[in-house]
Amino acid sequence: MAKLSIVPTPIGNLEDITLRALRMFKECDLILAEDTRVTKKLLSHIEISKHVLPFHAHNEHKALSGMIDRILSNQLTVLVSDAGTQGISDPGFLLARECVSRGIEVECLPGPTAFVPALVASGFPCDRFLFEGFLPHKKCRQTKLTRLGMEDRTVGLYESPHRLIKCLEQICEFISPERNVCVVREISKMFEEYKRGTASEVLEYYKEHSPIGEIVILIDGKHGNSDL
Repeated sequence: MAKLSIVPTPIGNLEDITLRALRMFKECDLILAEDTRVTKKLLSHIEISKHVLPFHAHNEHKALSGMIDRILSNQLTVLVSDAGTQGISDPGFLLARECVSRGIEVECLPGPTAFVPALVASGFPCDRFLFEGFLPHKKCRQTKLTRLGMEDRTVGLYESPHRLIKCLEQICEFISPERNVCVVREISKMFEEYKRGTASEVLEYYKEHSPIGEIVILIDGKHGNSDL
């Protein structure tokens, strides 16, 4: 019986790969990858050779039907992103949904994702939180940030390094310069960094220190904040 297994991959430190993920790579018939070059490097590192096909944001709608046919022709197909868990701000949702609608078994292994360790180590409440992923680049961005600023829950965002300063400026403008934030970079990598402070303080820091790498922004809820 055909099965799709979504397998998280390390977001930095390759030691974060799980024993179960290694077994799935060994047992699968086919791997669908966000970037085949990245996945082949990982497979080379763990000394596993498998057939790898591309499945990414640019081709997922067009390739969906063909991928379902391939999954049905195999016993076990693995879906991976370049880093972390497929479907979390990465392509994969459409494929998982289509598999479910076709009666194909879908499972997702627990494993690395950038948002959870950033949230837990931020120092902000993590019993209740809202994960928004990437904000829209233009349309509704102001409205979205204003609404997020009213949240009692901790808010988590993904952002690219070249847009971080702009995002922090908008947090200052549409939420408050005094709202506490935590910017987390390069989780599990050599230069992992947590920068905590008010939105204005963190903004000034990154104006002087150009950010690089993968970024998570945590915004403290409005509870008890001096900006209210």
